[in-house]
Amino acid sequence: MSFALGQRWISDTEHDLGLGTVVSVDGRTVTLMFPASDETRLYASHDAPVTRVMFNPGDEIESHEGWTMTVTRVEEADGVLTYYGYREDTEEDEVSLREILLSHQIRFNKPQDKLFAGQLDRMDRFALRYRALTNQHQQLRSPLRGLTGMRAGLIPHQLYIAHEVGRRHAPRVLLADEVGLGKTIEAGMIIHQQVLAGQAERVLIVVPETLQHQWLVEMMRRFNLHFSIFDEERCVEAFADAPNPFDTQQLVLCSLEFLRKNRRRVEQVCDTHWDLLVVDEAHHLTWTPTAPSREYQIIESIAEHTPGVLLLTATPEQLGQQSHFARLRLLDPDRFYDYDTFVEEAEQYAPVAEAVEALLADTPLNNEAQRSIRALLQRDDLDGRFSAIDSDDDATKHAARQQLIDDLMDRHGTGRVLFRNTRAAISGFPSRHLHMHPMALPSQYQTAMRVAGMMGGTSSSEQKAVQNLYPEDIYQQFEGDSASWWGFDPRIDWLLDYLKTHRSDKVLIICSRAQTALTLEQALREREGIRGTVFHEACRSLSAIKQPRTLPKKKAVHRS
Repeated sequence: MSFALGQRWISDTEHDLGLGTVVSVDGRTVTLMFPASDETRLYASHDAPVTRVMFNPGDEIESHEGWTMTVTRVEEADGVLTYYGYREDTEEDEVSLREILLSHQIRFNKPQDKLFAGQLDRMDRFALRYRALTNQHQQLRSPLRGLTGMRAGLIPHQLYIAHEVGRRHAPRVLLADEVGLGKTIEAGMIIHQQVLAGQAERVLIVVPETLQHQWLVEMMRRFNLHFSIFDEERCVEAFADAPNPFDTQQLVLCSLEFLRKNRRRVEQVCDTHWDLLVVDEAHHLTWTPTAPSREYQIIESIAEHTPGVLLLTATPEQLGQQSHFARLRLLDPDRFYDYDTFVEEAEQYAPVAEAVEALLADTPLNNEAQRSIRALLQRDDLDGRFSAIDSDDDATKHAARQQLIDDLMDRHGTGRVLFRNTRAAISGFPSRHLHMHPMALPSQYQTAMRVAGMMGGTSSSEQKAVQNLYPEDIYQQFEGDSASWWGFDPRIDWLLDYLKTHRSDKVLIICSRAQTALTLEQALREREGIRGTVFHEACRSLSAIKQPRTLPKKKAVHRS
């Protein structure tokens, strides 16, 4: 590059600076002043990212005084150009305009302007930009966009559900995977994909109070989604920024207990626009046609005004079919409008399941299966589809079968609303083996149960059978709270012997109720000095307790 004082150059990297003027030339550096933006830049002379501005005859140029002229010829003296031509606002003879007097506002932002002005980049830089834009375009078009960037392993069953749900516009689904299969990860992947795709900007997550910080950490650590926990204190502080505190953040996390205790906060949440609502532990939302719970009414009022809704529960039918219908009603009240109708439809799901299983197994459809599909779909083009599924072309056969499956799932059952994975259907989990250890029932339990049986009276045989599963409760009920059933229970003795012979192992004890876990921890501590960590639904965090050096660390855990 050859620089001279008064030459006009334009920056290749900062197009908004306008037209620059060379004001200083040193042996190794050059200084350009950009009057339009009142900026000065110092560049290395041999590799300055600037392009010389030169006009040719026929070009129209503008002076710094605002008048324009059409160039007829160009002359150069000492590296500086002088343009000759005729002004458009006068009929004077030919005038001259030195390039230093060109308008400072000249910019070459459009590609054709850069091309006509000779502002061309090196070919390797163009190729680099082209490859970068091509890769960016491929990433934006990828069907897995938003699913592959998380800090967690990509497990097939999680990836399938997240992809199937996340690509929908305003998804409303129930994620009902069994415990430990990753419903939280699936929900995070769906949220992440919806946010990156621009389909969800404002997200509200409602969880039990004990799970708030777990969700906060998971969303931040795995998906780089920074949610804000809202409680009463946060709402009071946010009042200085907006009348409705929930308008101050895009990603909000709060507890269901917090909303249940404050009607005003519920009204503010409902007045706020949300793109996506996520509710964890949705099986706690109890409902009957005549007396829905307060928690259910809160979620229902929010879901009515929210396009996307994700409900998470590991036990969709634990509290009965009516409770399951209540959650489906939150997702699609038009589809699931009446419980009795839902029960009648559920009884007819067997033919749908059999037809789908036959299609998934890639087995030929017999006449009975075809008649069932005709009765279910009632379409005119089924003859052509039945012919296609028996085609010799694998692609045609697979597409036809998948289309029939989609149509059956769309019209019958909960196929598009409910997603549930079970350990039995997913490979890769370690096998579990049941080891039974029969024990004699202590006489104390026998006496307490006999007395309870005589006093039970109206209890059904099924209720009595359930009560007999917990003899310690029956004993405690008749002997008083001061009675210690763990002093004679043979299960405690067996557990102590097991812990002594497995000192180097970690042991997880799952109890049916929190009180049992607390009592068991007390028994281990008082009888053998074994300390364990108790975790149940009332705990806010799981804090480890220091163990004696001679004894291994044990745990007594309750899972609700």
